[in-house]
Amino acid sequence: MNIALRPNHDLKEDIRSYWSDRSKTFDQDFGHRIADGPEFRAWATAIRDELGDRPLKVLELACGTGEITRVLLSLGHTVTALDFSEAMLDVAKRKHAGNPNARFILADAENTMEPDAAYDAVVCRHLVWTLTEPSRAFQDWHRLLKPGGTLLFFDGDWAGPSLLGRCITPIITLLARIGGGRKQLDGGMGERHAAIMSQLPFGSGLRPDLLTPLLADAGFRDAIVRSQRGIDVGQRKGATLRDKLRTLVYRKFVMRCTKPVADR
Repeated sequence: MNIALRPNHDLKEDIRSYWSDRSKTFDQDFGHRIADGPEFRAWATAIRDELGDRPLKVLELACGTGEITRVLLSLGHTVTALDFSEAMLDVAKRKHAGNPNARFILADAENTMEPDAAYDAVVCRHLVWTLTEPSRAFQDWHRLLKPGGTLLFFDGDWAGPSLLGRCITPIITLLARIGGGRKQLDGGMGERHAAIMSQLPFGSGLRPDLLTPLLADAGFRDAIVRSQRGIDVGQRKGATLRDKLRTLVYRKFVMRCTKPVADR
């Protein structure tokens, strides 16, 4: 599959501005904040199942406020967490201040500028759908992995709800109107999100079958796709009815692939 490159400076600045503004409320949003307890344990289990028990040198892309960073550190990994929103990064730095296993850098996840073959694993959550030049990004991530290293990401098709999602969305909207939970985005943010999404290569939907050939072209092998069912179950424990239903709206997935040992 070929995805045409496009001029993206203005789009990237729109994306940076959007997520910088979201940093003010990001940790209040269900599905972004990782609550202690069942949800945190579900994320830890999902990551451990894919990366194993051995402590690794991990590059976390688009770390945001450092929630996945928190999970990775709890599993004993040494983490370099990267984001190109200074506002997001400031929140993450404060959250993990004093932790010697956490390093934070301001950089573009699509062009990291990190050294070749420097990491055992590259991990990200809800980043791939935002890529402006996915082929270039995957090539960069392949470059900075050690031979045998792992690329692991958590994402979904955010362009449109599943059939079940379409059925329950009116109920979620009704619950929001009668006070069943805080609004996900502050005023005007929804329109900005839609405007950005319409310009992205994956703006019409992100699916594993779109990603597999791009990852293969970048040199990755052994792609595996799994559901996020375990994480969804963890999120629903203790959540409001509205938030429980929101875990069922979109098709989410986990994808893992490797850089072959022969790639040196």
